Amino acid sequence: MGVQTADLCDIHREKVQIADPVFKQFGKVRSFSGPIHTVKVFEDNVLVKKALQNIPEGSVLVVDGGGSRKCALLGDNLAHIAVTRQLSGIVVYGCIRDSAQINGMDIGIFAIGTNPLKSNKEGKGQENIPVQFAGVNIEPGYHLYADEDGILISENQLL
Repeated sequence: MGVQTADLCDIHREKVQIADPVFKQFGKVRSFSGPIHTVKVFEDNVLVKKALQNIPEGSVLVVDGGGSRKCALLGDNLAHIAVTRQLSGIVVYGCIRDSAQINGMDIGIFAIGTNPLKSNKEGKGQENIPVQFAGVNIEPGYHLYADEDGILISENQLL
């Protein structure tokens, strides 16, 4: 990424939203940034997989899972799709599974926790809509910057 979130806050404080520190970091990539694509689902990851297969290279997938801790919305198979397609990273307001395998993969993922149970497969949810969680408003096309210090959201690209 080059510039860290702390530096971006110092330079662009009035242009960024800072997500509440409710996330844990997974994967080998410790910092990432890119244009945002969103899905909003609840305990169902069909649209998560679809987005991972279709959003442009270099993008960040933001998954509003409603903060549910009852099942995982992403595991190693879906993380592998993100790696293969060279996505920048993934933020999940929900849980992931297969964290040991994901921690060995070349992807950056933020999630609120882990759960070994897989999600439902009904295809319910919404794509490419504004979402709100962790104290930030996130819209498709905004830019996300993430590293060990946290997650920033900006309407415009800062780098």
